[in-house]
Amino acid sequence: MKLLIAVDMEGITGVVDWNHVTPTHAEYQRFRRLMTADVNAAIAGAAEAGVTDIQVSDGHWNSGNILIEELDSRALLNTGTPSPYSMVQGVQHGVDAVFFIGYHARIGTPNAILDHTWSASRVANLWLNGRLVGETGLNAAVCGAFGAPVLLVSGDQAVAAEAQEWIPGIETAVVKQACGRFAAQCLPPAESQQLIRNTARRAIERFQAGNSPDPLTFAPVTLRVEFHYTQMADMASLMPGATRLDGRTIEFQANDAPAALCSFRTAVSLANL
Repeated sequence: MKLLIAVDMEGITGVVDWNHVTPTHAEYQRFRRLMTADVNAAIAGAAEAGVTDIQVSDGHWNSGNILIEELDSRALLNTGTPSPYSMVQGVQHGVDAVFFIGYHARIGTPNAILDHTWSASRVANLWLNGRLVGETGLNAAVCGAFGAPVLLVSGDQAVAAEAQEWIPGIETAVVKQACGRFAAQCLPPAESQQLIRNTARRAIERFQAGNSPDPLTFAPVTLRVEFHYTQMADMASLMPGATRLDGRTIEFQANDAPAALCSFRTAVSLANL
């Protein structure tokens, strides 16, 4: 069995502040180690259930956060940017299933640590086929286009609930209970990592038994992006195929989720002021 572990940072054990996930801040180095440890817990749980082919995709910031020297040697690491499929790089090579580790809720979610969608400074809202979506649903749709279901998400209780809405039956490892955007009750690392490990093992066992979520699939795809400022939409609307809906919002169509992701990334890059 081939497994992809896609990793973000805002949902990692103990993270509650932008300083924890920003490479230029002194706190970041601490949380890189916790990020790597959460990933290792997922690897260990999957391996206990018999998975022998594991890839990890580093999906935060510039995709250079996980400490390869501390990463479980049973996994290969996709790192660096840009890569064709960004946060789920490697899914295009034929994986059987995917884990999301360290994920966060979409922008505007109450009681959710560091809620945002792709870019906190640019994206105000994102809709997938008319439905508000965050990184969980968007990336799950990309994985689904390649036939890979998402079996597990770890993070706070808000992203767990969001994942259940998009992927009914997904296993969730809640490592912190958020009570605001920058405050949460956090499990100790040893406890949260054991939780991730146990949940990962259970997710794989369910998959092997034929009792896991189906791949999330959409075709065709319409993505609507609302930016924070009109100038961002001015720039993003220059992208071929984009339609300007109002001062801050554009919309575009794609044949499938991977193509939609590429267009979305292009639009957000154009909107960088």
